[in-house]
Amino acid sequence: MAPGSASSPSPSFPASRPWAAVGAMAAAAAAGPSPGSRPGDSPEGPEGEAPERRRKAHGMLKLYYGLSEGEAAGRPAGPDPLDPTDLNGAHFDPEVYLDKLRRECPLAQLMDSETDMVRQIRALDSDMQTLVYENYNKFISATDTIRKMKNDFRKMEDEMDRLATNMAVITDFSARISATLQDRHERITKLAGVHALLRKLQFLFELPSRLTKCVELGAYGQAVRYQGRAQAVLQQYQHLPSFRAIQDDCQVITARLAQQLRQRFREGGSGAPEQAECVELLLALGEPAEELCEEFLAHARGRLEEELRSLEAELGPSPPAPDVLEFTDHGGSGFVGGLCQVAAAYQELFAAQGPAGAERLAAFARELGSRYFALVERRLAQEQGGGDNSLLVRALDRFHRRLRAPGALLAAAGLAEAATEIVERVARERLGHHLQGLRAAFLGCLTDVRQALAAPRVAGKEGPGLAELLANVASSILSHIKASLAAVHLFTAKEVSFSNKPYFRGEFCSQGVREGLIVGFIRSMCQTAQSFCDSPGEKGGATPPALLLLLSRLCLDYETATISYILTLTDEQFLVQVGLLYEEGVRKAQSSDSSKRTFSVYSSSRQQGRYAPSYTPSAPMDTNLLSNIQKLFSERIDVFSPVEFNKVSVLTGIIKISLKTLLECVRLRTFGRFGLQQVQVDCHFLQLYLWRFVADEELVHLLLDEVVASAALRCPDPVPMEPSVVEVICERG
Repeated sequence: MAPGSASSPSPSFPASRPWAAVGAMAAAAAAGPSPGSRPGDSPEGPEGEAPERRRKAHGMLKLYYGLSEGEAAGRPAGPDPLDPTDLNGAHFDPEVYLDKLRRECPLAQLMDSETDMVRQIRALDSDMQTLVYENYNKFISATDTIRKMKNDFRKMEDEMDRLATNMAVITDFSARISATLQDRHERITKLAGVHALLRKLQFLFELPSRLTKCVELGAYGQAVRYQGRAQAVLQQYQHLPSFRAIQDDCQVITARLAQQLRQRFREGGSGAPEQAECVELLLALGEPAEELCEEFLAHARGRLEEELRSLEAELGPSPPAPDVLEFTDHGGSGFVGGLCQVAAAYQELFAAQGPAGAERLAAFARELGSRYFALVERRLAQEQGGGDNSLLVRALDRFHRRLRAPGALLAAAGLAEAATEIVERVARERLGHHLQGLRAAFLGCLTDVRQALAAPRVAGKEGPGLAELLANVASSILSHIKASLAAVHLFTAKEVSFSNKPYFRGEFCSQGVREGLIVGFIRSMCQTAQSFCDSPGEKGGATPPALLLLLSRLCLDYETATISYILTLTDEQFLVQVGLLYEEGVRKAQSSDSSKRTFSVYSSSRQQGRYAPSYTPSAPMDTNLLSNIQKLFSERIDVFSPVEFNKVSVLTGIIKISLKTLLECVRLRTFGRFGLQQVQVDCHFLQLYLWRFVADEELVHLLLDEVVASAALRCPDPVPMEPSVVEVICERG
């Protein structure tokens, strides 16, 4: 293909020198448009342009795109950079390249090369035109911006010059005005000072009459303020006869004012705010603070004791006592409200007394508060009958809520803590009351059964069968248990102010309701059933066999299903810890004997061999080897496995970490024979209660089994306790 073929869109650039043309275009774009040229014109150059200029233009493009010599050529670093047939090389020779093509390529390949080269030339030409347009537009935009900046700065310079001129004129006028009015300003200042002094003197000369008028009108606060304003001046100039006379008159009037204030304070007919105002005015008049403090507390004691006497009268035998809610409302609005007012006024008036004054107030509140608490407990003791706790809980809530304010004001008095203790005692008493009610209901059911069994049979009419009697007893007991749970659940309701206390979030639910009420009642049932078997019946007769049969079936049903159901119901209603925030989660199916299962180390001959120094007396075996072999076939437990956000998973993680910690502690100790047996008992007791909280009860069995095995390995004289003995100890404990 000849150079400068007619198919080329830019005849001014040889087709055999595409990169030289691109370099020339880039150089022209960087230099800017020449005068008289248009953006669409293509820069022209002679065919025999100097090689140095071509290399310079080529290098500018490589610098613009950030390419190295090899990257700019689009070829690997292997070929010779001096190759004259390399189109993208710096030493490209078109004649040599064309001779090579004519010698090596057939006609079809030559035509393809021409077509490809024309396409590349067109693409490069289009790219370079776009580059020229962009640079041209940017240059024009920059030129316009600079022109606008020059115009704006010229305007700003003119405005600044005018501003400087105006400021100079203003400064000159201000100086002349100040010089003109200097003498008048001094005279005006002197006259203003004389006027203020005359007003003060006029106030001082009129002070006795003003004080007298205020005392006559009962405006004691205004009189004290007048005295406070003039007292410092009268003290300073008391050596002058005129001021001395004014001071004497004012002292006589203020003495009469103080006497009237004391009389008003001692009468005690006004409320706490009025008496606090009297004390404040007396302190402003300079009366001794210690004496006023004692009198203030004495008057407050009288009012509060009157409230206590009113509450005590409601507990008397003659008038019918109001309900407990009305009683607590009366005490909260009367005594507790008055105590809050006294405490707030005392802290505001006698803050300067320091820790001694605060302790005096705390002792005052502690003494009267204990009397109030005693009255409240007397009234609450009258509410122990009946099974409904709704009114009692509402009363306790208002009682506890009312004492929040004095508890915050008088933290040293411990009123809030004492109120919480009263609520906790009432809750414990109610749990005991419901436990007695469940026991009485169970005994009543047994009495009904005995009467039904002893009733004479009428011909043609059959009495209730044992299955029906058993169903009646079971349903009656379960309904009483649910009613008791619903009644005590009111103490943990979210809207109750004391439900967020630690006792009601922890011990009340776990030890009080679950263990004390439910488990305690189940144990009482077992003891009652055992008593029918051990003791003779009434009038020396034995217990009816039908009743024993019914009790045995009832106990069996409780062991297999009812106890688990009741405990699950209790756990759901009285959520402890994680259950307050997370859902229940999923756990594996539990075996029916989970609560009674003992570890394999207790009964299995394979595990008992672990404690013995050998399988047979003549074949000694290392116990560590036995333990390691056993671990190979046991399931691996991932203690720190990921925890899901539900109750079962969180509790499972906590229990696994706790038991793993117990195992590591055991590994750091050496045990005697009785120490090993104590570990056996402890692990069995843990197993009795922990299995129901984990997702898979086998985790508890394996970890506790490993704890006992580790203790046995660290015991010089490993003699394990019999499994039956371990079970008896845990059941009785």
